[in-house]
Amino acid sequence: MSDQEMDVEVEPEEGAPAVAELDPETRARRDAALRHVRKFGDPVLRTTALPVERFDAALASEIERMGELMHDALGIGLAATQLGVLHRVLVYRAYADDPITALVNPVIEWSSQETETAEEGCLSLPGVHVEVQRPAQVHVRALDATSKEVRVQAEGLEARVIQHEIDHLEGVLILDRISVERRREAMAAMREAMGEAALLA
Repeated sequence: MSDQEMDVEVEPEEGAPAVAELDPETRARRDAALRHVRKFGDPVLRTTALPVERFDAALASEIERMGELMHDALGIGLAATQLGVLHRVLVYRAYADDPITALVNPVIEWSSQETETAEEGCLSLPGVHVEVQRPAQVHVRALDATSKEVRVQAEGLEARVIQHEIDHLEGVLILDRISVERRREAMAAMREAMGEAALLA
């Protein structure tokens, strides 16, 4: 599966099997992780996260939990607001072989004029897969769990994931980045997916 075909946040990591092909244990772990993720309609998803000021054991624990939930959900990015926590924290792993990266108080300092369009999904928007245009490259300044400065120069999928998660910290969803017509189609797909999830629960 190429980078351009991969959905942001929604399964899979690169090379991962389709959800229907998951073994029972992996699927159960994924379903359990997804229950922690706030879904469309929850007001926290429209709330601007607050800068982190305390770098302590509680923050380290929060970041570790976010990484575990993202991994179990077979996602490639997760923002704290998606778990109902109003901290400017995100975690991501664009490729399966990469370590999980945490960015605290991330700021995009530069983005390229060149853009790319690719399909994105979102753990908070079940069933939604839409084409989103974003800058192809970004330079990001942030802090890690210990307050040490981190600088990331990202392109391609990594740049897309970071931008997607920073959007979450601003209360912005991928639905806000598409046309009204596409939004109506996406909402219909989400209602269907959420209805099926309720039947299976």
